[in-house]
Amino acid sequence: MPTSPTRTTESADSKAVERVRERRDALAPAIARTWTDDEPWRFLTDLTALGSRMAGGEGERRAAEIVADAFERAGLSDVEADPFEIDAWERGSADLRLTVPGRDGETAIREFDAIALPYSPGESVAGELVDVGYGTPAEIDDRDVEGRIAVASTTTPPGGRFVHRMEKFGYAIEAGAVGFVFVNHLDGQLPPTGSLTFGEEAESVAVGVSKETGAWLREYAVGGRADGDLSVGTDGDRPADTDAVDAELTVEASTGPGESRNVVGRAGPDTDERLLLLAHYDAHDIAEGALDNGCGIATVATAAGILTEADLPIGVDVVAVGAEEVGLLGSEHLADRLDLDRVRAVVNVDGAGRHRDLVALTHASAAAESVADAVSTAVRQPIAVTPELHPFSDQWPFVRRGVPALQLHSDSGDRGRGWGHTHADTRDKVDDRNVREHAILTALLLAEFAASERAVPRLDREDLAAEFREADFEPGMRAAGLWPDDWA
Repeated sequence: MPTSPTRTTESADSKAVERVRERRDALAPAIARTWTDDEPWRFLTDLTALGSRMAGGEGERRAAEIVADAFERAGLSDVEADPFEIDAWERGSADLRLTVPGRDGETAIREFDAIALPYSPGESVAGELVDVGYGTPAEIDDRDVEGRIAVASTTTPPGGRFVHRMEKFGYAIEAGAVGFVFVNHLDGQLPPTGSLTFGEEAESVAVGVSKETGAWLREYAVGGRADGDLSVGTDGDRPADTDAVDAELTVEASTGPGESRNVVGRAGPDTDERLLLLAHYDAHDIAEGALDNGCGIATVATAAGILTEADLPIGVDVVAVGAEEVGLLGSEHLADRLDLDRVRAVVNVDGAGRHRDLVALTHASAAAESVADAVSTAVRQPIAVTPELHPFSDQWPFVRRGVPALQLHSDSGDRGRGWGHTHADTRDKVDDRNVREHAILTALLLAEFAASERAVPRLDREDLAAEFREADFEPGMRAAGLWPDDWA
């Protein structure tokens, strides 16, 4: 996650800084209670004890009830669930088998552990493995993937933007690959998961495998290397006397009608103009979802308790959205139901509360950048501000329609998801001091967005499309079916 240093007082809006300080002082009792509150830890414990919170499943339904209870304890009014229909994906088994040559000319069957990626169809495919390195569009273009099973890393080359799994999968299948293998870049025998599409069954099968399994697969793949180097070479990188290795990839899974729900509560006055504070509460079925996004929804529930004591000039709708992990379905449902002309801005908490320092992605909004700068300067807490934009979290249904947004993340110092989307995303990884501190900052950010003196211009869609193109998102987004139709 690229970040920039916290801005200095000289670079922040001095009047906004003073407003934040006055608001901080007025909220001092609520902030003090939050600093020592054990409610965030209890809430996280309740969520993670459920096990799976997969979209459309019983665990997600029970999690929505826990969230609603937390919103009511925080003092939000009109707490209610808003159900919506989804295509619910159910995981079955996954098998990855290779026919490998031996020294004596005989062949042997090797089987590797793998997990299906959500919305993979239940099918079998066969073909040679082809190493596409990091899986960027340029690398896939450089390989002959036709009729083969593409093998790509979960990370991307340093120095550029992070290329999402959906882009890699979509581009590889569009280029002719018959299957896809997603290789974790972190040690620990941890196969990664993650959805292939936004809410519908994908065109081909795909699985996640551990870094350790990936090392074998790259050695066997066309264009692969045994030294762990992810740079893509030529087919000649494989020894000339090495026979082609055939692979068979089988997934058992099903997609059928299901139901998810958003949980909505309200803070502040009942005004026509509103702010939205969001976090998703669903998680993948292979782990507890403590970091992704248990910490995020705990941050929001805790911030809500502070906002209920704030003297806000406009109201805040606090929403726990469902089915984010399978395609931002809850936030899409929310955006479709709202009059977005009445929404001043969106703050999406996806990634905050996990690590020590807060990161604010401003998604091309100068106003969001100014708000983050003012809060960071006023309370002398580091908030790394970056204009980075992307379509893979719950701000996207609003940003693409011109609504300014701030996504709150946190900085681990490493590139990628870390424990997220693996079996290791468990409660023991959480330090709830981060949740409480980020909740305080989140509440102050919302209060500054709500200030009557704060101008929050809409995003220009043509400028936004140009920024996405400049960041080289278009090829991958088009392949994944994510490029907006009105962004010609």
